[in-house]
Amino acid sequence: MKHWIERIADELKDRDVDEHVVASGTSISGSIHIGNSCDVFIASSISKSLEKDGFRSRTVWIADDHDPLRKVPYPLPESYEKYLGVPYSMIPCPEGCCESFVEHFQRPFLDALERFRIRVEHHSGALMYTEGAYNDYIRTSLRRAGEIREIFNRFRERPLRDDWLPYNPICERCGRVNTTEAYDFSGDTVRYRCECGFDGEMDIKSGLGKLTWRVEWAARWKILGVTCEPFGKDHAASGGSYDVSSIISEEIFDYPAPYPVPYEWITLRGEAMSKSRGVFFTPGQWLEIGPPESLNYFIFRSKPMKHKDFNPDMPFLDLMDQFDRTERIYYGMEEAASEKEEQKLKRIYRVSMIDGPDLPLRPSYRFMTVAYQIAGEDLERLYGILKRNSQLPDEFMDREIEDLTDKQLTQLRERVENVKNWLKLYAPDFVKFHVQDELPQVELSEPQRKFLEELACVLESGNMSPEELHDEMYSILRKHGLKPQKAFQAIYKVLIGKKMGPRAASFLLSLERDFVVKRLRLKA
Repeated sequence: MKHWIERIADELKDRDVDEHVVASGTSISGSIHIGNSCDVFIASSISKSLEKDGFRSRTVWIADDHDPLRKVPYPLPESYEKYLGVPYSMIPCPEGCCESFVEHFQRPFLDALERFRIRVEHHSGALMYTEGAYNDYIRTSLRRAGEIREIFNRFRERPLRDDWLPYNPICERCGRVNTTEAYDFSGDTVRYRCECGFDGEMDIKSGLGKLTWRVEWAARWKILGVTCEPFGKDHAASGGSYDVSSIISEEIFDYPAPYPVPYEWITLRGEAMSKSRGVFFTPGQWLEIGPPESLNYFIFRSKPMKHKDFNPDMPFLDLMDQFDRTERIYYGMEEAASEKEEQKLKRIYRVSMIDGPDLPLRPSYRFMTVAYQIAGEDLERLYGILKRNSQLPDEFMDREIEDLTDKQLTQLRERVENVKNWLKLYAPDFVKFHVQDELPQVELSEPQRKFLEELACVLESGNMSPEELHDEMYSILRKHGLKPQKAFQAIYKVLIGKKMGPRAASFLLSLERDFVVKRLRLKA
């Protein structure tokens, strides 16, 4: 069995082309998030799969920056409403830090792609128009407008008007492109009217206009030689953009429609992502809290049309548990539940991998949320905590931190940074703790005091694994007639001044032994 990415690559191998072009595109209507950037992640992975099997392939990414602004994106001020209907390419930067609105939102996305090792051939929709790439396709579309109208009307309840043309000039007076209607043409000159009341002409060679979307999409396929393209499920609906553009591509432009890869949208905490409402999560934000492979894992662990919801809060720890386990199984550090599960998880990790093939130094993310709150960014102390709790691969257990390679140290620092950011930005309060410098004022029952005293003796007597200490704690609490909740509360009260905390056995072994023994004896 192969992963669905690899199966798509296999389908493409049957196409008689010298080179595959896997396209992706994004509307630059605001911050580019993990929902509307799925195109490029899927496209890049398909290209890599083709290349791995010896086929020529490249990934192209088109910035749809000639489209009109339809809603003011978060966090821009209401004053930007004056640009509604204006192409993104003609809107100024909202903060004056970039050359344009487009660069302001595009640059962080392209910077993030470098961290994901995604190489794209970047095209600007606006430049494709101004440089003349679409000119011949505009001419063809105007000349064959009647045929294109008939194709559109097959899927419409209300037919288009008889003088409709598949082209929208940018109004010379108001600068908008979604309020104009082209109604006649002669050679390269198009006549149009605008809702603002202006009636004028424009030369298609000026680039100051654009083909209607479904015609533009079809033209773009032939211009770039596209053989495959992922896109959101809205385009894949029956009678939707892909169906209409496919017919236009084949009947008007004489080009076979590319292999379609529709995908389901990603929601954020159960809510549809929206640039205008500020409900989104970007690839750059992901890199703050997780390694690049973990976003690949999130996208590729299930089929493209399966719903995916992302929550950076407490559920993120569950996602990282699953990612960490998949990584350990791939490198043979942990056994899967069955051979079938092992093969499935290895397929997912294989298409998620970025650096490969060496085993990365990535201790358990969940455990690191505890270790970091004890050791902070003191890597030597943190490394010692990981060793005492058997949280390192076997090959690292006999090494000291100075024995690590530069790459391994970088990976460890990256995980520390990710965990630090997650704790700061998304962790709920009950996950956070601080080991008290002095013994807090606490009330303990006599059985709780005896439990703590005996536990101190056990810790003082020798080295134990977290599992051994866990079993010993249960033996002691039963001896003193304590319920587990009351016993563990006693530990957390004297150490962090709270009734709840991290897993007790690992927590105790993460702290300095002398300090813990004194604190359990209520002496420090």
